[in-house]
Amino acid sequence: MMTYKGISASPGIAIGRAFLYDNSLNLQIEKREIASFDIEVERLKEAILKSKKEILDIRNKTLEKLGEEKAQIFDAHVLLLEDPEILSQVKSMMSADRVSPEWALEQVTQNFINIFEAMDDEYMKERASDIKDVFNRVKRHLLGMKNMDLSLLEEEIILVAHDLTPSETATMNKDSVLGFLTNIGGRTSHSAIMARTMEIPAVVGVSNITDIVKEDDLIVFDGEEGKVYINPSKEILDQFKQRKEQLNSHKVELEKFIGMKSLTADNKEIEIAGNIGQLQDLDSFERNDAESVGLYRTEFLFMDREQTPTEEEQYQVYSKIVQRLNGKECIFRTLDIGGDKKLPYLNIAHEENPFLGYRAIRICLDNKELFKSQLRAILRTSEIGPIGIMFPMISNLEELLEAKSVLSEAQNELISEGKKIRDNISIGMMIEIPSSALLSDIFAKHVDFFSIGTNDLTQYTCAVDRMNEKISHLYDPFNPGLLRLIEIVSKAASENKVKLAMCGSMAHDELLVPLFIAMGFDELSMSPMHVLPTRKLISKLSTDSCKNLLSQVMKMGSSKEIIKELKKYKELI
Repeated sequence: MMTYKGISASPGIAIGRAFLYDNSLNLQIEKREIASFDIEVERLKEAILKSKKEILDIRNKTLEKLGEEKAQIFDAHVLLLEDPEILSQVKSMMSADRVSPEWALEQVTQNFINIFEAMDDEYMKERASDIKDVFNRVKRHLLGMKNMDLSLLEEEIILVAHDLTPSETATMNKDSVLGFLTNIGGRTSHSAIMARTMEIPAVVGVSNITDIVKEDDLIVFDGEEGKVYINPSKEILDQFKQRKEQLNSHKVELEKFIGMKSLTADNKEIEIAGNIGQLQDLDSFERNDAESVGLYRTEFLFMDREQTPTEEEQYQVYSKIVQRLNGKECIFRTLDIGGDKKLPYLNIAHEENPFLGYRAIRICLDNKELFKSQLRAILRTSEIGPIGIMFPMISNLEELLEAKSVLSEAQNELISEGKKIRDNISIGMMIEIPSSALLSDIFAKHVDFFSIGTNDLTQYTCAVDRMNEKISHLYDPFNPGLLRLIEIVSKAASENKVKLAMCGSMAHDELLVPLFIAMGFDELSMSPMHVLPTRKLISKLSTDSCKNLLSQVMKMGSSKEIIKELKKYKELI
């Protein structure tokens, strides 16, 4: 038995036989001198046309299976095929060196791939795989090779590959692919995002897994913890089979909570909301019976594009989401870019500490036309259903008031244009920075709700880059200082009658939820897959017992003490 660790890309238990997928298809390209430049250029044009047709076919399949936003990835692929810079360089090399189009294409695209792979930004680094995907397709046509179609797989397998391109992931047969492993990749790669959407367990970045695994090896892994076992012992295999059965039984048990109110044992109602990033996420939202959208990450619409989406483009997407929610409220978080999410067309300069730099509301207030365009698109959806608008990364009162001023301008413009806007749009802000938590009593006089962004608030309170492995153990949601900050916000919200939401991974942590009940949170907002387990947990809790627990915990000075106390409480419920 061999054990390996990778990056968790998509949760779930996978048990099956390995299928080694060589998506390079042995693209061994030899330098070849050409006799006629014109004839070879025609070959290149024909290969590009065939590739374009295939990509458009994949786009249509993706649209049908995964929705418009995932399909837009392949619009970007078509644009790459037509990129004048790449094609110009290829033709110049063919003409100057009298080499074949496949050789020239290999040299030119590899230069672009090297540039992207050398970038510090993880998101931009992942775009190298798009270039490979698109132009390997063209090279295969030039070499007379076929592209393997993963939609034709019939046997149940664990797919093992060096990497998977967006087109390969989008077209794979979900009924046959029980899970997949790759040598490279990260959580932000298109293949990882699509795996989560398709609910296929996946672990990426398992170095050299294609050299280690042999065809038909038995593989078991948990996509959530990233641990992979090859030819496991009977004991490990039995454990995974048992876990898979438990997971299936747990799902059946949770289905009993669909359609129920989220009530504590003493009948206090808590709203359990789902977080989404795109229209397709509403499938999981609906399946798990979330009560509202507590966080719509609007920045996803701005990614994988060559330019900013127009107001109308934004409105078309936003309106579909509000319409599909059918009366459930949608909280739009305004554009939250910067940090680990960069948009190349905004030309944001490189920063040594991007999470402490130019991001979120700071960018929006510097680009007010961009900001106002988004606010106008969001406001227009209020005619369709209930919405709220939430500003991220607010660190002082001046930022909040300036953001509200731009919002007011957008509202007035739309009204003067004769557009209908709902009267009761709730305005809120995220509490992600210690300064905003400490000033929450001041902020409460200017907003309808707070949403505590737990991932960033933990990072900033503990002064820990959560991506830094050397200090990741200090990224601690049980840190007593963090819990005290959260309690300060809860008291400010209660005294000023402001709705209070908890958003992110802490919102569904089974040890922490009792504390949030005690603090008086009105809403817990989380990934849709955690909605039903949290509703079940809440049904076992009484407010008084949670308050007694909170009073004990808030006297403690270390996270070890706190965790011990919370685990003891969990065993009693």
